Amino acid sequence: MIAVWAGVLLAAVWLAHWGAEHLADPLKKLRRQWGFSVAAGGSFIGLATASPEIGINVTSAIRGVADIGLGAMLGANIIVVPILVITAYLATRKKELGNEHGDHERDLREHFLPVDPGAITVQALPYLGILALVALLTLPAPWRGLQPVDGWILLLAYLAYLAQALLRGREEGQGVEWTRREQWFAGGGVAALAVGAYFIVFSTEQIVSALGIQKIVGGLFITAPVATLPEVFATWSLARKGQITAAVTDVIGDMAATMTIAFIPLTIIAMPIGNLHLYWVSLAFVAIMPALYAALLWWGGRETGFRRWQVLVFPVVYAVYVVLVVFWVRPFGSG
Repeated sequence: MIAVWAGVLLAAVWLAHWGAEHLADPLKKLRRQWGFSVAAGGSFIGLATASPEIGINVTSAIRGVADIGLGAMLGANIIVVPILVITAYLATRKKELGNEHGDHERDLREHFLPVDPGAITVQALPYLGILALVALLTLPAPWRGLQPVDGWILLLAYLAYLAQALLRGREEGQGVEWTRREQWFAGGGVAALAVGAYFIVFSTEQIVSALGIQKIVGGLFITAPVATLPEVFATWSLARKGQITAAVTDVIGDMAATMTIAFIPLTIIAMPIGNLHLYWVSLAFVAIMPALYAALLWWGGRETGFRRWQVLVFPVVYAVYVVLVVFWVRPFGSG
């Protein structure tokens, strides 16, 4: 039965991301129409790309399995950076590529992945500020856990993050056309997202029950990795077209929306933190990944970007996280 529910989980993830993709299309048009840069637009479009996580948390809260949503949210924000950076690097290792970032032949020769420097100041650093706020709201003993007031604070934090990104990344707008077909697809995207999110949570419940592990562990190591698969294909496609900055910066906007807007359903039900040890270790690595992202981009050398050895740092850090969880936190009992 685990294999059956794993298939349901994969199908539900693809359905939810299909819906998110069609929600993102109108936002991409608005980004061009309003003149937001690619790096800044990633923050804007991240609201749509994070919608599967938002849907998962809404469903988790309604079904009384909030730990699945919390685990999926934290796990996705840890694993998505190494997966997408590696994907973008591999996708650009071909001779012909869009000339968005200058001399591609030199980038190939030097094993370099160039990225717009705006990804650091517009997205990564403000996102780290959001994570500091999340830690402050959820870890100190007097107000540990999630409360309804935290949801309002996180909503304001996301609006501030979005505003600074869009205002600092403004360019000249472009003319765009809107079609009725796009409107229908956007509406269908909402329905697909709702159905997909429900079955993501339901199938994870069944797999967790069959394996006899804690729900938050299932979210961290089952739901989260599977949920990143559609983003891998999207990143590969963008990078192959030469849209490298979009391929590796949209993820930060996604993560910012996930750690603010997606938290709100869990704050409404005043969710307690069950496994505090696992939670703070995971939250620490949620912060370590974008900190590395910003630092390695800044130290790229002649321009901002990632060299091959820097790309490999991300999976090594994720492996360290897994080792710490398995041998130090040791949460793999039933809960």
